[in-house]
Amino acid sequence: MRIKVGDQVEVIAGNDKGIRGTVQRVIPGKNRVVVSGVNLVKKHQKPRPTGGRTQAQGGIIEFEAPVDVSNVMLVCPHTGEPTRVGIRRDEEGHRVRFSKKSGKDID
Repeated sequence: MRIKVGDQVEVIAGNDKGIRGTVQRVIPGKNRVVVSGVNLVKKHQKPRPTGGRTQAQGGIIEFEAPVDVSNVMLVCPHTGEPTRVGIRRDEEGHRVRFSKKSGKDID
């Protein structure tokens, strides 16, 4: 997967199209990413015992649900525009991500 935790991405499809956010979590087995401020869902949760004297708080919890990686595009740190990501090898043989739009290395 060419998107990593901490990358700035822009949503290119869906209800949150055009919103930019930071990748918080990557789920490679399902090709999904969790982006801050994108795909907010509400879950109704009952109070549950936690094993001690206290209970886990119940109520309506709002959190970011995973988005398919094909619906986000990396924002190039050099130009600030969404770009596709390529991978090439440097002189020492290490994999390096690069921006297809500007041709510069990302990391």
